[in-house]
Amino acid sequence: MQLNKKQMAAAVLLLLPLVFAAAREVEIHVRDADVGVPLEGALIRSWDGEEYAAGSTGVALITVPDDRPVSVTVAYPGYEGLRLAIPPTGDSFVAELHLRLVMENTELVVEAGTIADTAGRDRGRAVAIGGEDLSRTAETGLIEDVMSAVKLLPGVGYTGFFDAMPSIRGGEPGDLMAVLDGFYIENPYHWDGGFSIFDPRMIESARLSHGVFSARYGHTLSGLLELSSKRPASDGIETEFGLSTNAADFNLSIPLGSRQRGGVMVMGKVTWWQPFIELAHLFMPISRNVKEAPWIASGAVSANYRFNPALEWTLNGYFGGDGIGFQYENEVDEPLVTGTTSMSHFFDNKIGFFNTGVTLNPLSTMLLKASLGAGLNETNAHIEMKDRLSVRAVPLREDAYHHRTDRTIHAQGRVDFDWDLSTVLPGFLFAAGAHERYSRWSLDREDSDPAAARASPTAADSAMSVRNDGFFTSAYSLMEYLTPGRRFGAELGLRIDHLALVGGGEDDFSPPTLPAFSPRLTLDFNVMKHRGVLDSLDVTLGTGLFAAADTALHYLTKRQVPADFTLKPSQSWTSLAGVGADLSGGFRASIEGYFKLLSDRGYINDTETAYHFDGEGRIWGFDLLLQKTESRYWDGWISYSFNDARYRDPQQPDSAGWYYPNFHRFHTLNLSLNIKPLPQFHITTHLGFTSGKLARTIQSVTTTVVDGVTLYVPVYTDEPERTSFSLPLDIKFSWYPFKSGSRVRTEVYLGVENILGPLLPSVKTIVINPYTGAEETAGGMAVMRELAIPLPSLGVKWRF
Repeated sequence: MQLNKKQMAAAVLLLLPLVFAAAREVEIHVRDADVGVPLEGALIRSWDGEEYAAGSTGVALITVPDDRPVSVTVAYPGYEGLRLAIPPTGDSFVAELHLRLVMENTELVVEAGTIADTAGRDRGRAVAIGGEDLSRTAETGLIEDVMSAVKLLPGVGYTGFFDAMPSIRGGEPGDLMAVLDGFYIENPYHWDGGFSIFDPRMIESARLSHGVFSARYGHTLSGLLELSSKRPASDGIETEFGLSTNAADFNLSIPLGSRQRGGVMVMGKVTWWQPFIELAHLFMPISRNVKEAPWIASGAVSANYRFNPALEWTLNGYFGGDGIGFQYENEVDEPLVTGTTSMSHFFDNKIGFFNTGVTLNPLSTMLLKASLGAGLNETNAHIEMKDRLSVRAVPLREDAYHHRTDRTIHAQGRVDFDWDLSTVLPGFLFAAGAHERYSRWSLDREDSDPAAARASPTAADSAMSVRNDGFFTSAYSLMEYLTPGRRFGAELGLRIDHLALVGGGEDDFSPPTLPAFSPRLTLDFNVMKHRGVLDSLDVTLGTGLFAAADTALHYLTKRQVPADFTLKPSQSWTSLAGVGADLSGGFRASIEGYFKLLSDRGYINDTETAYHFDGEGRIWGFDLLLQKTESRYWDGWISYSFNDARYRDPQQPDSAGWYYPNFHRFHTLNLSLNIKPLPQFHITTHLGFTSGKLARTIQSVTTTVVDGVTLYVPVYTDEPERTSFSLPLDIKFSWYPFKSGSRVRTEVYLGVENILGPLLPSVKTIVINPYTGAEETAGGMAVMRELAIPLPSLGVKWRF
């Protein structure tokens, strides 16, 4: 029996007994008036003195009154200041700034123009979340994680509490690729995938691309998570502190230079569950088995500096670690079995990276970006189990162990170039770029598991040492077109990805390679505008190929592949059609249907322990979304996703054709609601419903004899059955005490996750007692992701 960090840390959780003024949120789109380039980091000072920074797309979300017009000021280094009048109606406005030759703090007063379709450019490509939507849904629960918000978006499969690796539109959970400010991050997780490294305090916005997205990005078959880091304050010092029942965090932002040219922001956070463990000791003696309380420690830095209106430098860095330890010993006193069993599990993980780059406008119609970065991941796992038993008066001694060290060193650089051709070809934009990634994957492993060997002859004692080098080379070019008035838009692009693998360790090999070509096309149609309650109706069509290197390649050896093996990335052909509408009253609705064909998937042959890369997949489904973006007292969204994903592994000896993978679920429904009855009091809720996933059941029991002792081994059915449905309900109460004239903003909150857990059908896993042959219900370790207890959290935050 081998247990990972997610299971153990979740096991620790199982031990725990444990006033409104009329207002609305509006989007301010800040861009260059001449070339239309978004002005990331633009400072917006609201009518009430609050300050906001525009994200990577030049968008900031601010709060304004519903019942009267107000004005806000917009500033950006090297540009003329702007005062923007916000009328009582409308939810999205444009601030176009003009370059100035002399750095003067003058302002122009204009009436803001309304954008009829702010979401239309993402339809068929991605779904984005940022601002207060991101903070409300991510800053909830025992662990505040951006993935908590992402998991509520349409197209994202349900994973349960202790899992930040969801399936995206039927793709494999590990296929989701994260990109922070253009930097690809390998394995961005704590506790073996239990939570991501992306704290909401370091992220401005998250954009989940799961449709036919731009050829600028790749290395994924199903989902790309584009994250934009928060920009440091450029006009004053800002500090934020947070303290909760299990964590403490701190942020500090300091401006660099004068005239609001840039800033530096440092962040630190410690998550430590020792207080919970000490409390549990008083009520549950079994909690004393936890020898090392689950912990996470992380730090991050973000910096930028604008040398002049045409040149800016940026830097991002992160380093974090996590760990957990568990030791258990049990006295066995049964009619046929006596003795002791013991096990110990200790894990630790380290991850760090940095990325720096420059953005240059060589001409007013050109944008050039270049970046360089590197990173390190290392995970150590040590698991030992010992049985000292007497079975039917026959002594039985069994020792099992698993020691593993995974290490990845990676470096990458990229160059991106955009050229607005409007002066020559009105409405056209050309873009091209190149990206190089290098990864060194190292694995040292030792295994011994007599129980597993009895169930499968291939699970004998083993040791492995692998050193593989991967060289990813990618290039793309694309052309965008947008008509005046945004009635029609198109993007046609081609991406080429190539992977060269140089194997090392036990045996050196370098297989021949083939590149993957990925053409992509999207078409956007604005069918109508301003017809009754319909502000805008849009149709999106798209089709394209996507490529990614299978994770099996990380530790592949020459003995695990056929002699004629040729390496090429796995591919997915994705096609979709979608309809979206912006309605009066701040409502948005959309439906998207998609179909995907997967090819060249990697899988392992169970009897030969050999890898094959001819796996296939057929996936189709649709997503529905209804969102309330503007409201007097509430906002939120409801989404429903249906997914049918079937895979096929032709070289499996017992292959019966197409099958549903074990992570597949047909139905996922999410309701995210933010209720604001008072200005000082908000209620954030999330209610979900998801159908069951697949689990194998025991078909029969066979026996084997070890050292004269008869042991019982289960035989599982080939066709797994669906588990029961899940109904997660989370709620968070936030109180914002306000003191007139004070710069200090305070939030006191109480949250409870999985409120309905005790009322739902329990998830039970049946196991066979190896000594008696009797059926038993597995303990909590087998159902970690389906926690059956509510999980409370209490905390306070200060910002000034």
